[in-house]
Amino acid sequence: MENFFPEMANSKKRWDYKLMKEQESIPVTKGQRSAKFVKTGIQIGGNYIKHYSKKLFNPNLSRDELNEDNATDIYKSLSELKGSALKIAQMLSMDKNILPKSYVDKFTQSQYNAPPLSGPLIVRTFSKNFGKTPDQIYDKFNLHSSNAASIGQVHQAELDGNALAVKIQYPGVGDSISSDLKLVKPFAFRLLGMSEKDLNIYIKEVEERLLEETDYELEVRRSIEFSEACKHLNNVVFPKYYPALSGKRIITMDWIEGLHLKEFLKTNPSQELRNKIGQALWDFYNFQQHELRAVHADPHPGNFMITPDEKLGVIDFGCIKEMPDDFYYPFFSLISTDVIKDKTKTIAAFRQLDMIHKDDTESQVEFYYNAYREMIELFARPYTSKTFDFSKPEFFEQLYTYAEKVATMPEFKQARGVKHFIYVNRTNFGLYTILQELKSVVNTDTFQPHLQ
Repeated sequence: MENFFPEMANSKKRWDYKLMKEQESIPVTKGQRSAKFVKTGIQIGGNYIKHYSKKLFNPNLSRDELNEDNATDIYKSLSELKGSALKIAQMLSMDKNILPKSYVDKFTQSQYNAPPLSGPLIVRTFSKNFGKTPDQIYDKFNLHSSNAASIGQVHQAELDGNALAVKIQYPGVGDSISSDLKLVKPFAFRLLGMSEKDLNIYIKEVEERLLEETDYELEVRRSIEFSEACKHLNNVVFPKYYPALSGKRIITMDWIEGLHLKEFLKTNPSQELRNKIGQALWDFYNFQQHELRAVHADPHPGNFMITPDEKLGVIDFGCIKEMPDDFYYPFFSLISTDVIKDKTKTIAAFRQLDMIHKDDTESQVEFYYNAYREMIELFARPYTSKTFDFSKPEFFEQLYTYAEKVATMPEFKQARGVKHFIYVNRTNFGLYTILQELKSVVNTDTFQPHLQ
């Protein structure tokens, strides 16, 4: 294992990150943030003018350059705004089938690193929310962040010989969620092509989860509860949390040494190790879904580390989605039982999940029954056998092809499905995507749904 974490690679990573330009201020007021969106909108308008001007002389010109320019301008704006605006980019980067590649590539940066806030701003934020500066609490505190994401950034610290990670929330993030999401809507309309009703349902559910994510006291309580409940799982480890050193905008936990997925894959891990980490991920998520009825609903790679002793480190419990009975039972009955083979029972479950509406005509019922059945049979494929090989591209090609087909159908422009689908689907597709990147073969029968 001595070659698993080359010291030079770690040193270079930390040095490269410190070279990233630090952000000296952050737009906090509604007016400042709105002005940032307006400026970005003007830049995007200019990109379209430039694109169509070139197209006059070259009718076959593709949209690649336009998408690249727009993605760069939007990401730059969102990364400076932080908070819910950047979180939306992070979520969209995981939905690879609904965005052009240039957007996915650019937005993926938010999964790992966003421009960090400067040291003086961090000290002011720390003092305002905790009443003390970092050096008054810790023996050592590195003012250069080791990781900056959408809601906050992480700093290394030390106290009584223990290596710690201190997560500090960006100023104004919690107060700007509702107004930010209203400002994001025009961009979302253009990028996603959703109906307004559908988009509003999406935005409302996202707002509720983001409000929870900015409550760091809630996150500490949940982190302790979930890490305790999941501690028996094989090859999964969690940091220890310190409530006395945490508050509304600050979380202190043990520092977990390791590599993020992207870095881990660059070490060319063996298939055995890929399977081991993949199995840990599968068990972690399915134990929560079926035993806790609440799940870590933020499965982007930045929330996990692969440790030097080949375990999966889970470092963030900010986003938790609870699954009520009236969603859990019909949803998982479709996936893990023979219900999907019985048309009458399947339609009943679809009605309970609001996928088929009570005022649908007979032809609409038949259309949505066939469309959703095909979708669920695809989604449920990993659950239908004892093992599943996520390295095979055919499964994901079929998923993405079907999603692209559905996206063009006018029948799916209206809102369908209960709100719980938003985060449960995001969680499971996010899990599938990570397992695809790992090319893992996993045992999928370790934790089964409870449907009695």
